[in-house]
Amino acid sequence: MISLESQVGFGNALKELLLKIQDEFRKYAPTALPIKMYIAGGAALYLMTGERSTEDIDATFSKRVLFGRDMEISYRDIDGRASVIYLDRNYNDTLGLMHEDAEDDSVSITVKGIDRKILDVRVLSPLDLAVSKLSRFSDEDRNDIISLAKHRLIDANSLRSRAESALTAYVGNVGAVSNTIKTACRIVESINPK
Repeated sequence: MISLESQVGFGNALKELLLKIQDEFRKYAPTALPIKMYIAGGAALYLMTGERSTEDIDATFSKRVLFGRDMEISYRDIDGRASVIYLDRNYNDTLGLMHEDAEDDSVSITVKGIDRKILDVRVLSPLDLAVSKLSRFSDEDRNDIISLAKHRLIDANSLRSRAESALTAYVGNVGAVSNTIKTACRIVESINPK
């Protein structure tokens, strides 16, 4: 896991966004806290590998939350360009392949200044992040799976098993996703042979 403590650019902006979210939650009734935040997508990949920043932070929460303001941070990326990250309020993990135990198997991360009694920041496991990429399987999704494999965070057998288990609860074109699982597993195996 990448530490957000010494980061510049995207990493620092992500930390600022998390602090802003925590500030909103401080206004909630203490009985509603803590709230778990499950990070997916490009931000999760960044936290695992240090690769691929993103503009939209895909995340779900353990409780229904209502933000009184936009959750976005402007920053300068490592090349000095003006950039912005924001919490994607339209992200919905029910619109793709996701294992039913993904939240339970997520990894809690420590972020300086974040009080786990208010906000428990969690990241999908590498395996569940890879599974979440399979139903869409765009070039970016494929590259994310390659990155996870190159960092030896996933292997083909585990990916196949987790994805096929997730597929049992999937409603949609199961045949197309089954083919994608086979393709993704071949890619991962070519990077990390048995």
